[in-house]
Amino acid sequence: MRSTKLTVIAAAAATLALAPTGASAAGAHKRPKERKPANAVGHCRLSVFAEPHQITAGETVQVFGRLACLGSAATIAQPVTVYERTAGGSQVLGTATTGAGGYYSLLAPPVNADSRFYVSAAGARSAERIVKVAPQVTLKGPPENTQLFTGARGAVLFSGTVTPTDAGAQVILQREAATSSEEWHVIQRGRVSSNGEYAITHRFVVPGAANLRVIVRAQPRLSTRGISNTLFYDISQRENSKLTINTSADPISYGQTVTLSGTVAQGANQPVTLLARGRGASFAPAGTTTANSKGEYTFVQMPAQSTFYRVTAAAGTSSTVLFEGVKYVLTAGVSGSSVQSGQALVFSGTVTPGQEGHPVYLERQNAAGNGYHVVDVGTVAKDSTYSISHHIYGSGKETFRVTVPGDPADMDVSSSPFTIEVTPSAASALKPVPPSQLPAEGQV
Repeated sequence: MRSTKLTVIAAAAATLALAPTGASAAGAHKRPKERKPANAVGHCRLSVFAEPHQITAGETVQVFGRLACLGSAATIAQPVTVYERTAGGSQVLGTATTGAGGYYSLLAPPVNADSRFYVSAAGARSAERIVKVAPQVTLKGPPENTQLFTGARGAVLFSGTVTPTDAGAQVILQREAATSSEEWHVIQRGRVSSNGEYAITHRFVVPGAANLRVIVRAQPRLSTRGISNTLFYDISQRENSKLTINTSADPISYGQTVTLSGTVAQGANQPVTLLARGRGASFAPAGTTTANSKGEYTFVQMPAQSTFYRVTAAAGTSSTVLFEGVKYVLTAGVSGSSVQSGQALVFSGTVTPGQEGHPVYLERQNAAGNGYHVVDVGTVAKDSTYSISHHIYGSGKETFRVTVPGDPADMDVSSSPFTIEVTPSAASALKPVPPSQLPAEGQV
């Protein structure tokens, strides 16, 4: 019996001898805690932003944010994996490395579909940021100084491209309302072909200023309608051979004069009366002259706004209606020729005649270089000036211009293009901004 007790005591002593220093018999089975390396990251959170919030297909997106950790865990030199999730699944865009303060940044390649961006690092995953993408839409027609006419003989072909290609997508040709600006109505519809092109032949019925654009309805991969560049025309009626009326220039800029002329058939030395009216008004006499021995006449006018003209002669002969467009006069400048990504430039100038509250568009050239689209909207102030502060993201050269859209009184005008050099910015300097204001899509 005594021998058995000695054997048990000896076994216990041997067990204690094998236990780590400081361990007790009760805790002999526990392993000591391992110390983490000094640069290990734990208890961290990741923020993420994607700018701009809305783009046109083919543009880049700046993804940035911060890695923040509790305690003394290091946040510098940590790899951050950037993901893009679309309807087709997720993909890794690349890896950024955090700098001082845990800030990181990565410029995503051109984006062509609605996307959700998120990041992961050190076991943490960020929320998602949505970027909406509009298709890139172009609109081509006759040169804007071409005189167009009403009627079947004046039918005009309008064509363009849609990128990315969406065969069968609905194309809507719109004309701005004659009663106010920023109101668009459907005048014809078409479809995108299998090669991403469309063509619409349109016959004009109503003379006057015609501000035209194309809307492409949202595709499955895109939640935002694509809006083309805008084309501006004067639409007139075809002439009456018995009494013609022509213009020396159409359109003209505000403050310029124009010469109206024509011929009265068999009207040598006859009196000719010029009638004029603005939008929504009635014709009223604007001048009287006498045709020469060949029946020719001229009038010099300086219309303050787009105006309809016609002339009358003896025996009640009347010309068709001629529309004379008057364009706004625009000055435009920019606060710098280069900018760091995420910072703002100010586009400013004057509009004549100034109409307080009238929209002014800031447009960016399409990624393919084949047209412009609106990226921000400002308004004309009481003193006829405007100023648009716009944040620019990305890298490399980007081209912008300023456009004053037309309205029932005056026609549009665009500035010369501005080429801006966008340079990289420190990740810590990048900040999210509110979405840019964009024009209404109209009644579609």
